[in-house]
Amino acid sequence: MVPLLLVLVLALILFGAGFALKALWWVAVAVLAVWLLGFVARGTGSSGSRGRWYRW
Repeated sequence: MVPLLLVLVLALILFGAGFALKALWWVAVAVLAVWLLGFVARGTGSSGSRGRWYRW
């Protein structure tokens, strides 16, 4: 009975980790899209040149 429970718990953990990794892939794709849009949509500075769109 204990080995069966261990296998079921392991299957649940692996299923949860797989779902979390898939969700993290979608978050990474969204962040990449926003990052790329930042290069395209950045404004021009007072001198007419394109400045940095990030703060640091």
